Amino acid sequence: MASRFCQSRALISTTVPLLFLAAAHLDAQVMLRPAEAGELVHPLPSDVVVLESDEPRKDISCTVTPRKPELGFDLRFHAGYDVSIPLQELAGDGGSLSIIFRVAPDEDRNHAAYFVQHFRVPPIDDDAKGDATLEGTVDVGEGKYHVDWLMRDQSERICSSTWTTEAALSPKDKPMTLFINANEVLQSAPEPFVNDVAARHPAALQDGLNVKLLVNFAPQAANSAALQRTDTEALVSILKAIERDPRVAHIALVAFNMEEGKIVYRQDTADNIDFPALGKALRSVKLGTVDLGKLGQKHSETDFLENLIEQEIGASAHPDAVIFAGPKAMLDANVPQEDLRRIGDVECPVFYMNYNLNPQAVPWKDAISHAIRAFKGTEYTISRPRDLWISTTEMVNRIARSKRQHASAASSAGGTQ
Repeated sequence: MASRFCQSRALISTTVPLLFLAAAHLDAQVMLRPAEAGELVHPLPSDVVVLESDEPRKDISCTVTPRKPELGFDLRFHAGYDVSIPLQELAGDGGSLSIIFRVAPDEDRNHAAYFVQHFRVPPIDDDAKGDATLEGTVDVGEGKYHVDWLMRDQSERICSSTWTTEAALSPKDKPMTLFINANEVLQSAPEPFVNDVAARHPAALQDGLNVKLLVNFAPQAANSAALQRTDTEALVSILKAIERDPRVAHIALVAFNMEEGKIVYRQDTADNIDFPALGKALRSVKLGTVDLGKLGQKHSETDFLENLIEQEIGASAHPDAVIFAGPKAMLDANVPQEDLRRIGDVECPVFYMNYNLNPQAVPWKDAISHAIRAFKGTEYTISRPRDLWISTTEMVNRIARSKRQHASAASSAGGTQ
């Protein structure tokens, strides 16, 4: 859950694992698991009374606006709310606010997930104008949900609300497989670089696909001075969509930044991607700075891309597929096709998953698009969550088919010797 405060002030957010215990400091909204998950949930009795009531409370003047669930690139629905509070309601020497809410499938209200967050309020003048604004998010699967919500201050003044919401795929998106079950409620990840893919069965690891991922971690806006969370979340979602496919058993990863012209992180072939290590490495990316050593190079970014392709695609040992991913990489010059053809035949298929939120604004091919032409590569444009699911499914189907064809050809060649 994030928070923001008007007039250049900030509500400082802290969280605790139970409603009545001041425990370890955490950075994100805490989900209190239902009892059947093995953890007891003990809300304060006074809070339970408010949550059970259908009558909203306005001891504190506040406006709660529910958010309609929206499907994210992580193939989960993201629901939540925004709440605004007049600053005059919070005037004083400072204090705290607690938000408690529960989300239950509409068809099974007895199995609700509880969430809690505490905010420290800074000193506020009595004549302060404007509103404080807080927001909360929760991940849900397809289904209808009932939400009971309350906020209280140190004086036990209450603001409460209740609403219903529905997460539903459109008819054309119904074939999609989401990464959250129907009627499931989960805590939103505080950041995208977490390992959340279940271990694979040993038999799947033995017979599954082996792919290499080359990912340009760069902002969607070419002139941005920093990687935005929306950018990293989308690119991480592409990686996780590939990793979650049960046919993919082994992954090698090369994360690079075209503007800096360097490899940021490398992971040799493994069963899963080490996302925390990847996230840590990406913190070293410094966009908008000029490397004096490259000022004299006419096309340093083009040279970097060419060298990267030579090293990663031109290697003697090929995986079952090489997959590029990233936003448009519009360079001053493309890598010459004749240089790429010198690499020779590439035995595995090559793909490019181009993350482009507004393909109409940037419809032309970028440097990576031009480069993979030399290897008869296939490009997919990822603008919506649906694009990610469709392109990943089709791409892995093609990789599996290519592997079977190579295995059949090798078997036939062996039989004729």
